[in-house]
Amino acid sequence: MLIYIILLIIISIIIYAFALYNNFVKLNNKVKEAFSTMDVYLKKRWDLIPNIVETVKGYAKHEKDTLEEVVELRNSTYDKMSDDEKIKTNEQLSSGISKIMVLAEAYPDLKANENFKNLSKELSKVEDDIANSRKYYNGVVRIYNNKVEMFPSNIFARLFGYKSKSMFEASASERENVKVEL
Repeated sequence: MLIYIILLIIISIIIYAFALYNNFVKLNNKVKEAFSTMDVYLKKRWDLIPNIVETVKGYAKHEKDTLEEVVELRNSTYDKMSDDEKIKTNEQLSSGISKIMVLAEAYPDLKANENFKNLSKELSKVEDDIANSRKYYNGVVRIYNNKVEMFPSNIFARLFGYKSKSMFEASASERENVKVEL
């Protein structure tokens, strides 16, 4: 009788391990899918940046540092970056883009420029898409990380080689309060 109980426990553990493994694969694939969705929007913004910078350059020649910072970030090879590098670089780009948009406020002629208006509108739409895809990505990563970090699945996660993933977090400049001066 004892042999049947031990055999039943071993079979239960094996079935549990298979179910957990399949769950890890499913969650990992969801994380990849969520990142790929977000990556499409990040790449779209990445491709818009040179157009915005060139448009702003003509109006804001003495704001060289801000523009160079964005251009320098943009000149990295996007396709060769790891997922974590893409997240970090795009957080820095978000800060640079917001500086460029603030510059537009200081130059009425730039704000009135049709090309800049179209680019700003397109950038705003892409930023909204990025924000929504960030939410989805972070939600999927949260579920995945919970599975990887919580007991008893964390034991099997280590055994199968699954590790926690990074969330897409707001940069320090995005967390700051917006100054409104009247």
